[in-house]
Amino acid sequence: MKTYLVTGGAGFIGSNFIRQLLNNHENIRIINVDKLTYAGNLENLKEIEKHPHYQFIQGDICDHKSILSIFKENDIDYVVNFAAESHVDRSIKDPMIFAQTNILGTVNLLNIAKKAWEIENGFLSGKKFVQISTDEVYGSLGATGYFTEDSPLDPHSPYSSSKASADLMIKAYYDTYKMPVNITRCSNNYGPYQFPEKLIPLMIDCCFHKKPLPIYGDGLNIRDWLYVEDHCKAIEAVIKNGTPGEVYNIGGNNERTNNYIVKTILHYVRENIDPTVTESLITYVEDRKGHDRRYAIDSSKIKNKLGWKPETNFEEGIIKTIQWYIENKEWMNHIVSGEYQHYKYR
Repeated sequence: MKTYLVTGGAGFIGSNFIRQLLNNHENIRIINVDKLTYAGNLENLKEIEKHPHYQFIQGDICDHKSILSIFKENDIDYVVNFAAESHVDRSIKDPMIFAQTNILGTVNLLNIAKKAWEIENGFLSGKKFVQISTDEVYGSLGATGYFTEDSPLDPHSPYSSSKASADLMIKAYYDTYKMPVNITRCSNNYGPYQFPEKLIPLMIDCCFHKKPLPIYGDGLNIRDWLYVEDHCKAIEAVIKNGTPGEVYNIGGNNERTNNYIVKTILHYVRENIDPTVTESLITYVEDRKGHDRRYAIDSSKIKNKLGWKPETNFEEGIIKTIQWYIENKEWMNHIVSGEYQHYKYR
């Protein structure tokens, strides 16, 4: 039985990954370590909290003693590091917490895993450390072109800079020690259980309550959108078959402007839920500092080498996502009533 240490598993992508693994495999064990910051929510994992192969530990990846004890008490096969501060606006206001968690926390995990897995002249067979990163480390694209795994790192926000720094440490542990690691860099995720500071769930919530729909700048910033279940399948492919030391880009082939995203959500809600929700709710606000214009991912490497490809196009995925939030309004209301109820529009 393989044991996964999933860090940040109570967050959006991490919780989807854990549920997907447990639903699809019987011979695995998952230890979920999460600090439970404002964006971590155990309600995301309610359906599997009593699963015999699942264990939750509240902890911080920066805490050397607690992470070390997990490795001493368990034979960890895979570390999948989702744990991160991830909201760009928050990183602009307070870069220090991003440096602490995203860089120093990652190095702490690396050091402990390295010592646990190291043997004479190498590492134990079958062990792997997978770092979940972001396409934002590449910076901004012009009107054409795509990020490849060979694109230079050119981060523009404290958030993306902290993730790029962590990626370079991961690379260094492979180059220096030949530690079995992979880095995945994904485009913008969307789907169930996403915290409503992010664009899509925020706009859905605003539509439900007839609040203004704030769009940064002119709304023409472009992102490639990846349905979270597709992303989780890609991560699993990298864990099982990724070549140690390699980076894999994961994209959805769904480039859309922010204007398109917001209007798509608004029109669906107006036509299927509340006809009084109109485009008059759209409000353009001052642009984010250092706002990257366009991201687009070339996923040909993971497709050609590992046989993965996205299965969910945006038109299908956005409807599934809106319907999930309609069916889980209690989850949303509980989330926005907590510590971050006055979240800043993004």
